[in-house]
Amino acid sequence: MMFLRFDPTQFQESIVQGLNQSGSDLEAVAKFLDATGGKLDYRRYAETLFDILVAGGMLAPGGTLSDDMTRTEFCLFTAQEDLETMQAYAQVFNKLIRRYKYLEKGFEEEIKKLLLFLKGFTESERNKLAMLTGILLANGNISASILNSLYNENLVKEGVSAAFAVNLFKSWINEKDINVIAGSLRKVGMDNRLMELFPANKRSCEHFSKYFTDAGLKELSDFARNQESIGARKELQKEVQEQMSRGDPQKEIIAFTKEEMKKANLSEQAMISIIWTSAMGSVEWNKKEELVTEQAIKHLKQYSLLLKAFTSQGLSELSLLLKIQEYCYDNIHFMKAFQKIVVLLYKADVLSEEAILKWYTDAHVAKGKSVFLEQMKKFVEWLKNAEEGETIRTHTRLNIHVFPAGILTSHKYRC
Repeated sequence: MMFLRFDPTQFQESIVQGLNQSGSDLEAVAKFLDATGGKLDYRRYAETLFDILVAGGMLAPGGTLSDDMTRTEFCLFTAQEDLETMQAYAQVFNKLIRRYKYLEKGFEEEIKKLLLFLKGFTESERNKLAMLTGILLANGNISASILNSLYNENLVKEGVSAAFAVNLFKSWINEKDINVIAGSLRKVGMDNRLMELFPANKRSCEHFSKYFTDAGLKELSDFARNQESIGARKELQKEVQEQMSRGDPQKEIIAFTKEEMKKANLSEQAMISIIWTSAMGSVEWNKKEELVTEQAIKHLKQYSLLLKAFTSQGLSELSLLLKIQEYCYDNIHFMKAFQKIVVLLYKADVLSEEAILKWYTDAHVAKGKSVFLEQMKKFVEWLKNAEEGETIRTHTRLNIHVFPAGILTSHKYRC
């Protein structure tokens, strides 16, 4: 394709002239940009093009308009400051990039640059850019990786990043569900970095939650709080696993874990899952199915005291049973070990007959269901038929011996 040979100044004058003729009619702007792409070299002058569409002219370093350049009054920064207008502008960019696919990368780089220039813009200009960015993120025109620019030290220090993020996330959440947004953030590793929108001395879950909840973004506050909890759990799981690998005494691990559980406000059900994962991750398992069962029994037997310390509630026992089921299913060489692990933990007073019967009856998950139920069949029959006061022990922590069909009434099985 042959383009008219223009330098940046001539290119800018041509775009400005077209925008002035189109005025505030964004349909006309979109048509002009579509047609002009066949005459002007958008690939070479992409940055100039986007500067004009956003700010009205070429931007100097820092975000100020170049004084000696032609500019237009018909651009994003001079438009009305409302969501509907920003959605219309987003469509202009969307149509332009769909028509000229090679502009995609340049457009994303432009947004990154504009975010770094935020201090050079007025509050109104920032608000418009924030709304537009949220809509573009929702439409998939740009990647959430552009948020990296908001972690600029000066922007964070002066509170510009957090204020900008409020309007950005409001427009994004207006278009998409928080779970979709979480997925976009997770995809580029931004899901655990939102706290960095604030200076180090304000980087806490409490401050983040209050700031965004007060701004009408409770969904974002809840998401960040959940991410903080997940992060705390991962760190705790890693530390417990390291303690096990070192061979620290169980009493020390129990004391440490109970203290951390209290600090992080974790439930016993969450804690037993962490301990199980730590225990199974602290050893290198034999790959041979016939040997791994014996290895697992020997390994778990030494941690029965630790497991027992966090199964004082029926729901904790069920959580542990489900973790065992999922682990044995996900690690195929453990498929035949399930029943032996459950029996071991029953004998060690970690799992009660009530929990096992409840799991067998209706609390199991689909993973490996038929295989594991078949493995447990004879043991469950034995539990059901055992004479009270003989082989089966009375679980001193309970006042009941069977699970009711409906709601669990034992104090041990209440949430």
